[in-house]
Amino acid sequence: METGDSAAWFLQPAVTARRCSWTLLALLVAALIGLVLCLQYGTEYISLPELARILMNSGVATDSVSGISPAIIVWEVRLPRLLLAALVGASLAVVGVALQALLRNPLADPYILGISSGAALGAALALQFGVAWEIGGLSAVQVAAFGFASLTILAVHRIAVADGRIPVQTLLLAGVIINAILSALILFLTSLSDSTSAFRLFFWLMGSVATIGYAGLGALAVTVVIGVGALCAQGRNLNLLSLGEDPAQGLGLDVERIKRVIFVVTALLTGVAVAVSGLIGFVGMIVPHAVRMVLGPDHRLLLPASALVGGLFLAVADTVARTLLAPMELPVGVMTALCGGPFFIYLLVSHRKEAIG
Repeated sequence: METGDSAAWFLQPAVTARRCSWTLLALLVAALIGLVLCLQYGTEYISLPELARILMNSGVATDSVSGISPAIIVWEVRLPRLLLAALVGASLAVVGVALQALLRNPLADPYILGISSGAALGAALALQFGVAWEIGGLSAVQVAAFGFASLTILAVHRIAVADGRIPVQTLLLAGVIINAILSALILFLTSLSDSTSAFRLFFWLMGSVATIGYAGLGALAVTVVIGVGALCAQGRNLNLLSLGEDPAQGLGLDVERIKRVIFVVTALLTGVAVAVSGLIGFVGMIVPHAVRMVLGPDHRLLLPASALVGGLFLAVADTVARTLLAPMELPVGVMTALCGGPFFIYLLVSHRKEAIG
């Protein structure tokens, strides 16, 4: 199935403003409830009444078994971690939506296409060479991750495009090749590190949303809100691009300018997400497809809805990862890969059947 033939999966009736507003409100309430419930679980379980008292600042008189106040566990450990997971999940989900629309390919994803690996290489280089400056919440690691993510997305696009079209096989192959090269370079950097640094880098590459503190969360939140907002503002343009570049241009859309905007913003969101959480795959594939199947393909609704669902999905995945084998903790990237791997196989098989049929 080539991109010119795959636009049909986008072509459905547009949503009304009323439906969009009510749907997003319902998803926002569901996401908030889900995040609150996730605060209960971890090495130590916190009951819902006790959690409610903590969140309402009424305090908790009793200490936990470990001697640490449940209030400290909630405010200093779990809440910032869940907020980080929500921000990263929202970023990766909207990037997946934008790439799938831009490339007119339902299999596009920052992880599959190697963009996450590019961001990881940039971040690893900054860590390896000890570049640690920070200005206004913007760190050298994030800048490096953004730069390499930009280079990667441009490289994949240039390799895959042929006569103005992007065949799915070429796109996936380009992503696999770029991923392999970047992964080899990351392993080379790891081999040059001492045992402590190598282990820290290896664990980070498996994906983790260990807290970066409220100050870091504030700077990240500003970046994510701006990036997600910029992509959501392109909802109508992405609807037109889903039809193909020629039809969109015929309708008066400045295709090249929109493509540059989307490439820059997706690289920015992928870069900052990887810089703070490492490699977390398949969120940008699973969430857009799940939301699209339920709500339809109108990007004016699909983008913000995917942001909310993606944030909740990664928060739940991280909660399961740190609870399943407590007190041991699994990298959240392992959980998303276990979910995304079978889903990716299902997509490949289903689209192969469509191509044959």
